[in-house]
Amino acid sequence: MQNAIDLTSETVIPISQAPKYYPYGRPNLSTVYRHFRSGCRGARLESFVAGGRRFTTVEAIGRFVERTTANSAGATLQPSRATSRQREAEIRKAEREWTEAGL
Repeated sequence: MQNAIDLTSETVIPISQAPKYYPYGRPNLSTVYRHFRSGCRGARLESFVAGGRRFTTVEAIGRFVERTTANSAGATLQPSRATSRQREAEIRKAEREWTEAGL
């Protein structure tokens, strides 16, 4: 996936300054590094290297937060396994419905 950073219109900051621009507080710098290296919830913080230093943009941080929020909002929990009583009740209900339907 290509970075969507537009150097002509975005506010470039050194990665070491990125924690200041997170909207929900100041994460540890190691967290910011994890966000651009490994990602979080299927999204990666966009960054680039220039002159041996890593940079990102204020706007890239905003996009990252939006993507991680979007990816977590639609997440579904794994359904819990039914207990044996619940399975037995479902079986009795299905058998009753089949009998009433004449099957």
